[in-house]
Amino acid sequence: MDNQEELVAEMGAAYLCGICGIENATIDNSAAYIEGWLKKLKSDKKFIVMASGLAQKAVDYILDHQDSNPKPVLPDPKKNEK
Repeated sequence: MDNQEELVAEMGAAYLCGICGIENATIDNSAAYIEGWLKKLKSDKKFIVMASGLAQKAVDYILDHQDSNPKPVLPDPKKNEK
């Protein structure tokens, strides 16, 4: 994975953590990692827009492809009761 993909993945993970309510400590770690990109982000203003857009597309893909009726791993024992 190249550096650009790492940033997109990290931003996407941070978005998903926020959506899912995962602890701030994890989000803080992601924020610190993303902050390390400031030099690149300052030198190329379009880079952050592109990276955040790709991260959002990945998050949308993940969330839109959730099965609304997930099947249980184990059969429901109540269905076999008469």
